[in-house]
Amino acid sequence: MYDPTLLRAFVAVVEQGGFTRAAETLHLTQSTVSQQVKRLEQDTGHVLLDRSGPQAATTEAGERLLGYARRLLALGTEARAAMGQAPRQEVIRIGLPEDLGGRALTPTLAAFSRRRGAVVRLEVTSGLSNDLIARYARGEFELILAKQRRPGGVRAWPEKLAWVDSLRHPCLDRDPVPVAVFPEGGLYREEIFGWLDAQRRNWHVAYSSPNLANLQAAVGDGLGLSLLPLRAVLSSHRLLGKKEGFAQSPALWLAMHHPAGASPATLELATSLALRCDELAKVGD
Repeated sequence: MYDPTLLRAFVAVVEQGGFTRAAETLHLTQSTVSQQVKRLEQDTGHVLLDRSGPQAATTEAGERLLGYARRLLALGTEARAAMGQAPRQEVIRIGLPEDLGGRALTPTLAAFSRRRGAVVRLEVTSGLSNDLIARYARGEFELILAKQRRPGGVRAWPEKLAWVDSLRHPCLDRDPVPVAVFPEGGLYREEIFGWLDAQRRNWHVAYSSPNLANLQAAVGDGLGLSLLPLRAVLSSHRLLGKKEGFAQSPALWLAMHHPAGASPATLELATSLALRCDELAKVGD
């Protein structure tokens, strides 16, 4: 049987898209992770990763091994739990972007909790994606969904964005243009500021909140225009596009992260959340 430590390094590199992020996830140095993958390649007699591109990708042999590696790691976790001296409730700590922390995902989380509540306890935190990613790297979460500027993680979905203004009280033609934004560290801030600067428009932050519902209300009532997820557009909003001089919305991604060798319960929850994210990604199609 292949060394689980080596399998864990291999799976982490694949899931995180490279050695640097895999090392952060495993709390190891990059050179250690690289050495572990090389040892696994020696054990299998195959090159498992194509290292020529910007991201490490599985070779044909690596793709064959990947499914087995994930199952072996999950079985190891399950076996350790089964051999424990007494049954205990597993805690799964989850991080979600603020705009997905409400009705978009709570039914999925609640259904899982009802199904596995006797043996699994969920601890859900919503917040800004940059903070969630940093806390995940420190080992504070078993699973996160986070917005990022390129695809990565275990799964990733394109995040559809929309420029929005108030339908009844437009802000676009004011000088300076008022904007409603997430606080410092929010992914959409720089896109909004960059577009206004490119258009040589004067602007000011008229409203800032970490809460999506607050920003939706601020836009609808005419406190400022904003850039929001397409699924968050309300009837009180007016979509802005090429006619108003707006370029195509920037490309962002919603990515799922969990460590290699995650527990069976975490993998079950990840599957349920991924199915829901597949549905959310179709909004606006």
